[in-house]
Amino acid sequence: MVARTRSDVRVELRDRVLRYEVEERFVNRGGTIGEADYVFPLPKGAAFRDLKLSIDGELVAGETMSATEARRIYEDIVRRQRDPALVEWMGHGMLRTRIFPIQPGEERRVVVRFESVSEREGDAVRVDYFRGSDPAGGGRPWDVVPADRVRRLDDTESSRYSSPAGRTTFTLTYRAGGELGEAYSPTHELDVERDGAIRRVTIRGGGPDITVLVALRRSLAASVAMLANAHSGEPGYALITVTPPSEMAQNRMPRDVTFVLDVSGSMSGRKLEQAKAAGRRLLQTLTEQDRFRLIDFSTDVRTFRGDYVFATVANVRAGLRYLDDLEATGSTNISGALDEALRSNRLRQDRDAEWESAPRPSVERLPLVLFMTDGAATVGERDPAAIAARAARLRGNARVFTFGLGADVNVGLIEQLALEGHGTAHFVRPDEDVERSVELVATRLRTPLLTDVRVTTDGDIRLSGMYPAGALDLFAGQDLVVLARYDGSGRANVVVSGRANGRDVRWSTLRVFPEDERENAFVPRLWATQRIGWLSAEKRRNGGNAEIDDEIRRLGEKFGIPTEFTSYLVQEPPRVANMRDRGDPRMERTAVGGASSGRGAAAPSAAPAPQAVFESARKASAQRAAQSLAAADEAAASAPGEVRRAGTRMFAKDGDRWVDSRMKSDLRVYKVKAYSRSYFALLDRLADLREAFAVGDHVLVAGTSVAIEVVDDASELSDAEVQRIVSSW
Repeated sequence: MVARTRSDVRVELRDRVLRYEVEERFVNRGGTIGEADYVFPLPKGAAFRDLKLSIDGELVAGETMSATEARRIYEDIVRRQRDPALVEWMGHGMLRTRIFPIQPGEERRVVVRFESVSEREGDAVRVDYFRGSDPAGGGRPWDVVPADRVRRLDDTESSRYSSPAGRTTFTLTYRAGGELGEAYSPTHELDVERDGAIRRVTIRGGGPDITVLVALRRSLAASVAMLANAHSGEPGYALITVTPPSEMAQNRMPRDVTFVLDVSGSMSGRKLEQAKAAGRRLLQTLTEQDRFRLIDFSTDVRTFRGDYVFATVANVRAGLRYLDDLEATGSTNISGALDEALRSNRLRQDRDAEWESAPRPSVERLPLVLFMTDGAATVGERDPAAIAARAARLRGNARVFTFGLGADVNVGLIEQLALEGHGTAHFVRPDEDVERSVELVATRLRTPLLTDVRVTTDGDIRLSGMYPAGALDLFAGQDLVVLARYDGSGRANVVVSGRANGRDVRWSTLRVFPEDERENAFVPRLWATQRIGWLSAEKRRNGGNAEIDDEIRRLGEKFGIPTEFTSYLVQEPPRVANMRDRGDPRMERTAVGGASSGRGAAAPSAAPAPQAVFESARKASAQRAAQSLAAADEAAASAPGEVRRAGTRMFAKDGDRWVDSRMKSDLRVYKVKAYSRSYFALLDRLADLREAFAVGDHVLVAGTSVAIEVVDDASELSDAEVQRIVSSW
């Protein structure tokens, strides 16, 4: 058999032109001479340049064709090969070549080069690539060469196979500065290597479809890109990315940084050493414009130098010695530590308000508090609600970032302090690196540019359900990513406002909010992921109610996101299934694949274990911060099982078929023969079926009021039936 072992994708962005070079490696692992039929989907609008095959240095010609011709061959390949993964490629132009002969054990290398003009997405350049499914993520190995087959020398076809997809890498290279800014991906986590002005961007994790946005900078305003997804008659979804102009970095806002460290007895050993290292890393991010405070607490609260000091070389060196000398002993006085950390911020804010009319040099400073503890309060005020309420009164305009180490912390307090303080909550397991968690936050907060940022619209477009919620901060080298629902359609100005160094800043950019847009299917799922994270925090803070539980359940079912109520990865035991079939009143039928809690189920009699609460808060924190599909998948990760994801849908295995988690018993089901004329007619009319049909040969997909079941044999649908399905979908 011929298997693809590696795929390296290199993209260069220059002069608004994307130059792709895709290198594929194939190995014949069979015992006879083989052939690979290489079928490659070209991105929309791409121009094929050349294909090189490493056969003694000779070139092997590739064949390109129009989308119409490509579709004819595509359907023919699908019918012969019966590979539903090819469904996702419909509509693209194609490149096709046969690699023959490949001797047993021999490796062949194919290099494909093509070019396309980069599409503009608002104030950004958009780079797209389809790399196939990631087997490590539980999907099917789609990105093997889809038309692979082994042929004997007499050209008679032997058995087809499905091989592992092999390793895939993706690298985007471009020169930053001038027109181009930083890169951001709504689908993957990015690693960015900086070599002067050159940026080399690689991806980590995520699904098959890669989207990268590179900001287009304007001299006096932010770059604002927007990705929308909408269905007629429903509020749309928008992902708005704001990149500050490069000139703003020259006028960065100085910081007042407070590091609060728990040194109670439970912190002794490795935890304290890691916490000290985290403090050292934090101090190393400061410049001489910044000021800092160090507060350590156990039964009592102690400070370094009492008040803020400027981050001079001498003061930072003294601060490092202070950290080195800390020892862990005593109880946990959280309320006293917060009082000390926040009181000075409140006093400074009151003083500034009192002096508002007095002439003075105005240097606006951003107060940041990083608070770390591994336990609950044992001395001083012990009621978490009272501690949080007092912290809210004292906080002023300080941003609070919390770090809870281990399951013994009060997760509700750690979460609430961060949410009310416009920061983030981090929950670190005992086996994880505390230093790394603090370093990531400290690096992100290195250069504040704009505070109290709000994103709004004018005209007839109204934004709602915006996440992250409330006023935000914008830092150099970072994009501000906002997810929201929108009502209305048409053109409207996206308005970004905030404060920079004591002055108001406002940018306005005209964008189109479509009424119907089926592209960017990842945007609704990203919005739902963050929404679930915020609802989960609200539930922990106020105890929850039926409305919150119902919304978490509904979002989980609709977008295929595992939650406490929707866990599609767990199969019902046969005993439970039999009870349901007998109509046992204690049981209630739930979504295929099983759910952890039925609608209206009573709360468990016993309180959740601390470890379970800790993990739940940790997951919700990651969901609130998710800005890419890769981060959303990681945040929602559950135990492996018979489950596949297709876009925003989740499918669970039911016998020999895959069933959509949105399936309801009252939907009318239309049966469609796989790869028939009706099958392709529906794909042509309903583009969002492509990913769903690619899940398997037997699949049941739910629409709004009808469902489609792909089966081995069924009569062709009439044109009227196809139209009925489309209009009801």
